[in-house]
Amino acid sequence: MKRVIGLAMGAALACTGAMVAAQNDTTPAPPAAPAAPAAPSENEGDAPKPAPSAFLPTPLGAGPWDFQTEKAKVHVEVVTKGLERPWGMAFLPGGDMLVTERPGRLRIVSKAGVLDPTPIAGLPEIYNVGLAGLMDVVLHPNFAKNRLIYLSYSKADPADPKNTTLAVLRAKWDGSHQLSDVKDIFVADAWFGKEPVPARCCGQGPVYGSYGGRMAFDGEGYLFIASGERNYGEMAQKSDNHFGKILRLNDDGSVPDDNPYVGDKDWKPEIWTTGHRNPTGLTVDPDFGEIWSTEFGPRGGDELNRIQRGQNYGWMDVTQGHHYDDTPAKFIKGEAGFVDPLAVWGPPSSNPGNLTFYHGRKFPGWDGNLIIAMMNKSLVRVEFDAKGNPSGKQEAMLQDLKQRLRDVRQGPDGNLYILTDEKEGAMLRLTPGK
Repeated sequence: MKRVIGLAMGAALACTGAMVAAQNDTTPAPPAAPAAPAAPSENEGDAPKPAPSAFLPTPLGAGPWDFQTEKAKVHVEVVTKGLERPWGMAFLPGGDMLVTERPGRLRIVSKAGVLDPTPIAGLPEIYNVGLAGLMDVVLHPNFAKNRLIYLSYSKADPADPKNTTLAVLRAKWDGSHQLSDVKDIFVADAWFGKEPVPARCCGQGPVYGSYGGRMAFDGEGYLFIASGERNYGEMAQKSDNHFGKILRLNDDGSVPDDNPYVGDKDWKPEIWTTGHRNPTGLTVDPDFGEIWSTEFGPRGGDELNRIQRGQNYGWMDVTQGHHYDDTPAKFIKGEAGFVDPLAVWGPPSSNPGNLTFYHGRKFPGWDGNLIIAMMNKSLVRVEFDAKGNPSGKQEAMLQDLKQRLRDVRQGPDGNLYILTDEKEGAMLRLTPGK
């Protein structure tokens, strides 16, 4: 049964918190220099203090925390701290977890919540400037037997370290602190950053942004990879590159024979869909087999998309966001030949991270709901009806933690696990409250 969704989430989520800087876009302007202090007065101690900047990190407390959501009480606890900019996680058969850190480390977190102090060795050189770095980690569907893992990362050209792209490696991991048989199975034809940088319209962001990087295996064993448009949106509508595309590969990196553009000399054969900006969320709903993605817009225009074979999702010809230099969008929505997003956030931007469909009985009323980690410091729940259609209800949660949320997954224990996108990052566990 196919889902049909048509949500306008921007207004519903306007209360989800202060806007943070778009992850792969222009860096927020530094705060203005403070004015000279006024002469002391009798009431100086009662004078209101300026509000803290929305861009400054808020330290995460020790927890735990209990929240009353619309349908149930939830309990949030810290699994582990000590992570730096954690990006992706994967659950191992025994209950332990692998976690990536954007600066370029692969870590082990035990089922008991103990962070192994020694990172796993054997990674290639990883480009780590700005928002580039080590990104997602997924296990091969037959990991229990073949011990294969996949990692996405930012790769620099040895001949010019400013020229970078997205790459995916495959390696064997036997549970030790060392990878073996490490090999790039895919290197995106999305090299960018070499000087002189081409002229670009619309005030796009820095050359070291918008890598995408999220991955997912579907139920048939195909690997889907989200490749961002690298803040070079003019390339996303071109068919001869991997800028702004979602790709479909076999588990060894080869191209499936039934990809939509195989045999067409004008198209890269890895392409499954095109017209994406910076998709940083990618998941497969196990109940319906559908692939869903979240995607950064510019100022606003953040998207939720159902990913369908051979479709064009519009960027940068179609966007409901606002270009950074106020250049008008070519089209907004409803254009023939393009798929409109199923939900749009902002302005202000919500900056969606990864997403997952919750299936289980631990959280009353949540079965079949879509859960999205937002970097505007909220966890968003989207409801669907029993027929797989949206009910139009959304709920923003966990804003009181004031943490940028990067990844969310349902664990084998039925609970939800969340990574905070902070320099002093953490893994959180969300369980039913009492």
